[in-house]
Amino acid sequence: MVATITSSSNEKIKYVRSLERRSARERERRFVVEGTRLVGEALRAGAAPAFAFYTPDFVERAGAQALLERLDAAGVPTDAVAPHLLASIADTTTAPGILAVVPLVELRVPAEPTLVLIVDGVATPGNLGTLLRSAEAAGVELTLLTAHTTDPFAPKVVRGGMGVHFRLPMRLDQDWPAIAAQAQGMSLYLAEADAALPYDEVAWTLPSALIVGGEAHGPSPEARAHATAAIYIPMLGLTESLNAGVAGSVILFEAARQRRRQRKS
Repeated sequence: MVATITSSSNEKIKYVRSLERRSARERERRFVVEGTRLVGEALRAGAAPAFAFYTPDFVERAGAQALLERLDAAGVPTDAVAPHLLASIADTTTAPGILAVVPLVELRVPAEPTLVLIVDGVATPGNLGTLLRSAEAAGVELTLLTAHTTDPFAPKVVRGGMGVHFRLPMRLDQDWPAIAAQAQGMSLYLAEADAALPYDEVAWTLPSALIVGGEAHGPSPEARAHATAAIYIPMLGLTESLNAGVAGSVILFEAARQRRRQRKS
């Protein structure tokens, strides 16, 4: 019979709790993923977890046994944990049945990316998760995040990204000289509600970078100084603006549409 961890003083339990803090994630170079899909994404990407927890009833769920066998084949230690204990260390409202501690991944950046996302101070985790997920789906090859952007490895961002952390190259805490060097030869378009150029009049088939600023204060002065042009999304109705996640997604999928059409021509 598999022994079940029931004590909150267990060292692994305390370690998972410590990773709720950004400073601990940065120090340990690890973060937490929850649920069958994200644990599976980590394995698929070769980011073998340091260890995993699951509840005794998890093994009865569809696909659970196969996932546990994959973890075992990868040499990942797994421990059964009392449901109330897993719920206490999980970030989700309903405990997912399984979670794992995985390494922070730094994916290889293409030699000459042609579509880059620059995230300049987005503070809301849900918006950042949406933005990263859309970026990967729209064909962004590199995402650069300034120091004032919320931690992309925070639990709500990871959950919103749905595995994008294992597929989209990201570079954190970037200053503007470093951003300018990596975006050399590109047009940098700044998303801003009161701009004059509609987003769908931009030639996104050329090497381009999209700058999305923070929700509360908008783009930084450095972002405005480096931008080639400011762009906006024309809207009907009385809505003044969209949140950063939605606005960035709309613009990036216009870039994807133009590039897809170019490939077909």
